[in-house]
Amino acid sequence: MASVFEQRLGAALEQRRQQDLYRQRLTLDSPQGPLVRLHNREYLNFCSNDYLGLAAHPKVLESFLRAATEYGVGSGASHLVCGHSRPHQALEEALAELTGRPRALLFSSGYAANTGTLATLLRTGDQVFQDRLNHASLLDGGLHSGARFRRFAHNDVADLERRMAGVDGAKLVVVDGVFSMDGDTAPLAELSALCRRENAWLMVDDAHGIGVLGETGAGSLEAAGMGVSDVPVLMATLGKALGVAGAFVAGEELLIENLIQQTRNYIYTTATPPALAAAALAAVQLLHEESWRREYLATLVARFRRGALEQGLPLMESHSAIQPLLVGDAGSAVALSQRLRAAGLLISAIRPPTVPAGTSRLRITLSAAHSEQQVDYLLEQLGRHWCQ
Repeated sequence: MASVFEQRLGAALEQRRQQDLYRQRLTLDSPQGPLVRLHNREYLNFCSNDYLGLAAHPKVLESFLRAATEYGVGSGASHLVCGHSRPHQALEEALAELTGRPRALLFSSGYAANTGTLATLLRTGDQVFQDRLNHASLLDGGLHSGARFRRFAHNDVADLERRMAGVDGAKLVVVDGVFSMDGDTAPLAELSALCRRENAWLMVDDAHGIGVLGETGAGSLEAAGMGVSDVPVLMATLGKALGVAGAFVAGEELLIENLIQQTRNYIYTTATPPALAAAALAAVQLLHEESWRREYLATLVARFRRGALEQGLPLMESHSAIQPLLVGDAGSAVALSQRLRAAGLLISAIRPPTVPAGTSRLRITLSAAHSEQQVDYLLEQLGRHWCQ
């Protein structure tokens, strides 16, 4: 007789299959790039977050290999024991300089950075207000913090203001800079002004803005003209536009030192490999040396949107590298993804619970490593397969 756990887990998997929500991993046999190899076939890759094409950049790879030779592979311990090496320190200083903040602190992942930071900042009796479309790590961090958790309508500052009115105690507003599934941006100036009036702090997760937005690639806050006094807590990742892995939180000395002393996700986690930090440092330097990548990516986004709208494809309103094509039904989204794969295009179907029911989509992402011809082929195949 099957145990209660076997029954429960088996039923959960079967339900996902019946609802077209079952997910399967892809096993690539190539580096990340505009072309990837899967099951002995080459595909045009339009579902990676490698927005600037740095994941396999020769300078990033060279820095990784050189640091691995000098420092080894593993860091050996947590940052507070003996796992904090010179490349970690150099990267934190470079990230602080990039974002225009006194200090930055490395984390092993964006999930760890978000959940750990929220757990450190918030206490029972505090109030945390989150956009309904925030990343799961932000939502989980808020729910598990012990604070009163409130959600406001997506990018609706008026709704947030109504929910904050008359609320006492410490208040923290949390948003994505660029929303990972819709690709649109938060109204940071309006949110910051409201937080000032309400004596609240604002925290921004800029995982999908860092490296891409702003004159120097410093992200959503630079693009919006926001400084540390406007947004006291900035989190961003290293595994998307910067092409490596990990995350960081940047802010004033008071914030960072408290995270070091209190954040369990930081204290009780082995530090990322020093070679990874060295590779990320090279990627940060490339933001300055190869600024053309941001400019070229913007031209590709404009080219794609123009072509898609000319064909009447239901793109969502986004001017970032994330270009969601709204399908609606989960099964239809999967079928379209499969037809495109047969045509040599790798594009993921995004379904509930990642997005709300009825809003399944193809999450198309563009990279500075793509050519105009590759984007045109994508448009051609979308037009061919959309109505089948």
